Amino acid sequence: MSHPSSRQALPRAQQLAERAFSTLERFLHIEAVSGIVLLAAAAIALIWANSAWADSYHALWHAQLTIGVGEYIFSQTLHFWINDALMTIFFLVVGMEIRREIHEGALSDFRQAALPIVAALGGVVVPALFYLALNSDPARQGGWAVPTATDIAFAVGVLALLGRSIPGNVRVFLLALAIIDDIMAVLIIAFFYTGGLDYTGFLIAGVGLLMVLGLQRIGIGSAYAYVIPGAVVWIGLLVTGAHPTLAGVVLGLMAPVVPVLMRERPQDMIQRVARDLLWLDGGASKSVSNIAHPLHELRRAQREMLPPVSRVQIALHPWVAYGVMPLFALANAGVSLDGIDLSAEGPQWVMAGVALALVLGKPVGVIGVSWLVVRLGWCRLPPGVTWQGIGLIGMLAGIGFTMSIFIAMLAFVDEQMLGAAKLGVLLGSLVAVVLGLLIGRLYARSLRTR
Repeated sequence: MSHPSSRQALPRAQQLAERAFSTLERFLHIEAVSGIVLLAAAAIALIWANSAWADSYHALWHAQLTIGVGEYIFSQTLHFWINDALMTIFFLVVGMEIRREIHEGALSDFRQAALPIVAALGGVVVPALFYLALNSDPARQGGWAVPTATDIAFAVGVLALLGRSIPGNVRVFLLALAIIDDIMAVLIIAFFYTGGLDYTGFLIAGVGLLMVLGLQRIGIGSAYAYVIPGAVVWIGLLVTGAHPTLAGVVLGLMAPVVPVLMRERPQDMIQRVARDLLWLDGGASKSVSNIAHPLHELRRAQREMLPPVSRVQIALHPWVAYGVMPLFALANAGVSLDGIDLSAEGPQWVMAGVALALVLGKPVGVIGVSWLVVRLGWCRLPPGVTWQGIGLIGMLAGIGFTMSIFIAMLAFVDEQMLGAAKLGVLLGSLVAVVLGLLIGRLYARSLRTR
């Protein structure tokens, strides 16, 4: 028995709204757009912090925000909630990206990942040496790790601005390098920027991890079920004295890479439920009670079509790209230029060390180490990637915005030094963006000519 088509004409206003929302959705998934939003947030913060309303900028982020139940009260500044709580979601996405790439992406094959791994290592060590060469004073040496990180969203966003003329393998190489860079940054934070540890916190975090493993074991696929265990892990790391955002990385690495096992394949369940709903006709058969259960099954089948590591990452990406990261930039990029004495030797060399390490140290490290291991025959360039492409990757690796500012806040307590480090990150990243776009245009032109 065939059913007549259910398509019907929609009101003009609804058609326009659907078209507008569809265009907006496609627009928000363009990687370059998130980079532009991040840059805009940083520019707003910088202008605001140096305007006549600078006091309101600083007052906003130092405002107290309190949560609690009964006598259990936890009060912290808005700055803390953004940097230590919201950024955990950013690190969760980073952890999931690492997990997915190790399972089925650029890091799943060691032969394919070998060159990005050693290139990323060069991109961490050489900038640190650049910085330390200019900052031998013990009071400034703590900032050595600030220029070692690459901002994935920004770097890939700038690459997207260059268009499709850039070979796909260049993007894969850059993404793999940036992810390995993030792994190294996380390890640096864990080992070098964590003070004396309170080991009782590890017991709390361990309880949270056991809760996560237990839920996974019994086949709970809903992400909402993991919010409380995740919060327990976060609280545990906060109690230890380690940076609580590392909870996001740990949870991201634990995300399953295969869908939850079901009695019926999701595709088969969708077909069965669709048939049931299709044959419902009027009267009692279309009551809420008859439709609710099939719809619940349909949502569950739809959810389990993708593994949790991909599903949650896709769901969180817009919130991180257009919420968490711009908020972080707005709260932390507002460097008051009046408050930094660049004539003083300390801040001056910190700013210069960070900026030069990003603009020169990163490309030298990435390109130099890549050339060395290829010349020695230990690795090979990926298909379609030339040395011009490696040069572009090295330059874009110097965009160290989000993670670099994050490390700077862990490295420096002194406001002068911290402000100088942030300013160095902003200047270095901006120069890396401009030079990256210039090199990319020349590279794309040479590819078209060839």
